Amino acid sequence: MSLDPDDSRPPYQQVSSSLRASILTKKPGFETGDKLPSGPELAKHFGVARGTVDKALDLLRTEGLIVTRQGSGSFVRERTSRPVGLRPHLEAAFEQQQVTLDFAGFSSETLHNALQEPLDKVRSGRLAPESITVRLLLPDTTEPMAVPVLVEGLRDEPALRQRARNIALTNAGGIAHSVEVLGELGLVQSVSVQVKVHRASSLFKLYILNRAEAFFGFYPLRERTVAMDGNDHTFYDVTGKDTTLFHHAAGPDDASLGSQYVQQAQAWFDSVWSTIAYERQP
Repeated sequence: MSLDPDDSRPPYQQVSSSLRASILTKKPGFETGDKLPSGPELAKHFGVARGTVDKALDLLRTEGLIVTRQGSGSFVRERTSRPVGLRPHLEAAFEQQQVTLDFAGFSSETLHNALQEPLDKVRSGRLAPESITVRLLLPDTTEPMAVPVLVEGLRDEPALRQRARNIALTNAGGIAHSVEVLGELGLVQSVSVQVKVHRASSLFKLYILNRAEAFFGFYPLRERTVAMDGNDHTFYDVTGKDTTLFHHAAGPDDASLGSQYVQQAQAWFDSVWSTIAYERQP
């Protein structure tokens, strides 16, 4: 396919326009998650130089239509105007030889559930990473928290914190067991799961995959009533399963918006992890 000689636009804009139309109309091969043809393949297809294709892809990245993963290529991304599904991105992350996963949030319950499919594929041999490193940054439930908190007077209630603690222990422990057993079985050469806590309430969640993709979302606050010890407690709580996640991925250079977001998210996580977080069960 050659470009229109009567089109006055620069070649890279013509290429980006053609690719944009294919993505927005969801043509076969250009649907969400699909991998785009390589740079040389696109250059041959449009009859242009590789540099022209690179400029066209840069434009599509800026518009949020595609995401480029180092060593893997460019993919049609899910639009950030709607929730992003974590599960398929987790599975893609586990296709790499060295898998790193950093999580900051309330209890890691959503992560525990989302990890089961890629870990099952490791157990069955369909995925074979060499190492898996997981870091979980959770609130210290032994300290008073902003949430959960009683609606009446916004008072702290130890029973609510104990409930939150049980949820966090169950899911963090489940993640640790699921990952560590892969090392015990010899399916993964090196595995590590670390948990640290901090004295702050988690009002948002953050996932960082392989230091290349970040998913961020605000926890919705809900008023709930549960029975504990024979008494009803009406309180404000966060609901992780209802969190809308926004996806940012590192581009081919450090100056791209995606790269800057991932770098800043990673820097924030590392700084909290190494300064005010400490090792203790949630």
